[in-house]
Amino acid sequence: MSPSGAPRPRPRREVKCAGPVPSSRQGTSEKLCRAQQELHFQAATYLCLLRSVREHTALHQEYHGRGERSPEEVAGLVGFRLPQQPGGKG
Repeated sequence: MSPSGAPRPRPRREVKCAGPVPSSRQGTSEKLCRAQQELHFQAATYLCLLRSVREHTALHQEYHGRGERSPEEVAGLVGFRLPQQPGGKG
């Protein structure tokens, strides 16, 4: 994780396919390599989904509405303070 809390992107690994193959098996090797690349893509996509769902759940729990909030509470959520009224009111 980075200091901001966001996950660091992983360096992309190159998919290495089988070396030279006799011409009679060339098509099979290409199909296997494509299948392996597709599996890596699906795994990366699923990992992205899992991370996104986890982050969504955390954000939802933190910011989900809890009914009516006071003006002071709303101001605190966005980083403001309400001004004090003269005479000690508020």
